[in-house]
Amino acid sequence: MLNISSNKVSEFIDLTKFKSGKEIFTKEYHKIFKKFLLILAIVLLIILFLPWTQNITSNGTVTTLKPNQRPQTLQSQIPGRIEEWFVQEGDFVKKGDTILRISEVKSDYFDEKLAQRTDDQLLAKSSSVVAYKNKVIAYESQISALQQERRLKLEQAKNKLLQSRLKVKSDSIDLEAIKINADIAKIQYERTLTLQKDGLKAVKDVEEKRSKFQEANAKLISQENKFLSTKNEVINSQLAISTINATYADKLAKAESDVYAAQSSGFDTQAQVSKLETSLANYTKRSSLLFVTAPQDGYINKAIISGIGETFKEGEQLVSIMPANYELAVEMYVRPIDLPLIHVGEKVRVQFDGWPAIVFSGWPNVSYGTYSAKVVAIENFISANSMYRVLVKPDENDVNWPEAIRVGSGAKTIALLDNVPIWFELWRQINSFPPNFYQPNKNLDSAKTKKKSS
Repeated sequence: MLNISSNKVSEFIDLTKFKSGKEIFTKEYHKIFKKFLLILAIVLLIILFLPWTQNITSNGTVTTLKPNQRPQTLQSQIPGRIEEWFVQEGDFVKKGDTILRISEVKSDYFDEKLAQRTDDQLLAKSSSVVAYKNKVIAYESQISALQQERRLKLEQAKNKLLQSRLKVKSDSIDLEAIKINADIAKIQYERTLTLQKDGLKAVKDVEEKRSKFQEANAKLISQENKFLSTKNEVINSQLAISTINATYADKLAKAESDVYAAQSSGFDTQAQVSKLETSLANYTKRSSLLFVTAPQDGYINKAIISGIGETFKEGEQLVSIMPANYELAVEMYVRPIDLPLIHVGEKVRVQFDGWPAIVFSGWPNVSYGTYSAKVVAIENFISANSMYRVLVKPDENDVNWPEAIRVGSGAKTIALLDNVPIWFELWRQINSFPPNFYQPNKNLDSAKTKKKSS
């Protein structure tokens, strides 16, 4: 009934005497509710003082720890045309296995015996180098022979010059003796002539002295001619020495010029040999590039250019391969404001897409389905998404990551920071404050390490 009257029935009738009134008004429901509220308040108060691990959450992808373990594409160093495939997508290949064969598309390399012909040219040029070396040796022998001949000729000419000089001395002495004899003959003739005028000598004596005087003059003139001729022999000997020096100098210069010309030709041929060796090495290497091989053990993901007869340029992607042996890692991205809170070696919890998980971000030990990881690298330059890339790897001291994880799958990461009470974290979240500045205690970690080692 509606209580529309100012006169209350309870003032005139005791409702507790009735059976229904006893059931309703004798029960104290508010006491139980008060106890419930009191217990709830105590529990909430206790919960507010429980520890909470501040964290930074982000999304990432599964990758590999080392760059050479990530999916890669194979390219050809030369342009070509696809001739034959030896694998199909999904096949496992070992390092060095042939994946496909290509052929040349440049007319300069159509000759199948190009390397062999270049090798023949190389042998011919190498023989030319040996011939030029022998020619140089022959010219050097000729130079040695000319030097020996010049030395002997000079000794012969010098000896002749010495003989001529000695002969000049001998003839000069003879000339002086003849001059003395001529003077004596002249004096005797003049004395005999004077005595004949005085009547002391006969005319016959005068004529004899005159004859001797004329004979002495003749010998003097002859000796002077002989002396001059001997002096001319000295001059001729000196001229012969000069002629020998000039003649053999010209011959030696010509022979040395021939040596230098042969050496120059030899060096030029040697340069051609080097070019041919380089060309032969390039042709041999190019022949090996006609087969695209696997750089490491892995699986064929996708054939990018697949058709037989398709042509491609050098450096163009041909096939994608995923290495078989790799170490998993996760790349996560953090905001610039959170970057100072991340340090190498810090703990991170990872949740992988497709794996069931119950996550309590502030209580990592209570979470289920997350795996432990450690920060191994922090990018120093901001990425295209205006965030910094952080690389984490599995923690060796925790549970191993699932083996079925594949590179490229998604992941969510929780970087663990400082431990604070729940009430502080609620207050921080309400005020939109960043997490506490967190600096790992390296001294404490090192002290623990030393203690364990001791």
